[in-house]
Amino acid sequence: MASSFSFDIVSDYDRQELVNALDQARRDVISRYDLKDTNTTIDLGDDTITIETASDMTLNAVKDLLHQKAAKRNLSLKIFDYGEPEAASGNRVRQKVTLKKGINQDTAKQISKLVRDNLKKVTASIQGDAVRVSGKSKDDLQQAMQLVKQEDWPMAIQFNNYR
Repeated sequence: MASSFSFDIVSDYDRQELVNALDQARRDVISRYDLKDTNTTIDLGDDTITIETASDMTLNAVKDLLHQKAAKRNLSLKIFDYGEPEAASGNRVRQKVTLKKGINQDTAKQISKLVRDNLKKVTASIQGDAVRVSGKSKDDLQQAMQLVKQEDWPMAIQFNNYR
């Protein structure tokens, strides 16, 4: 029986956990003494978060708060791509945060080359914004997972569809 096993390497985040983290951050902004009267807003779009607040100092405090809440909910901080802070109306500061999702082609090529060069019994193929790794032995796939985990990638990496 020549069965084959595979898994996908993806870059994704749990949107519901992100919504919960933002809700907690909003509650903390309202209750914290140093942020109470700043009229800070944290808005979640389809693939962006917009933070609007009174000054650069409060913007940094809100970002730290957002990082804490995201980390507690097991969200990687690599999903946040901060744009440049810009001036908003009324001496306020606004910053757009792009949410990174999916593996770009260059990184996918690097991942598949890493797997190909180090493990001869598995194959890696790029499938859209994911990389599929397949092989005849589950042990070989475990080695591939460990190999990919050891590298520091520019985005959050997860493994799914392990079968």
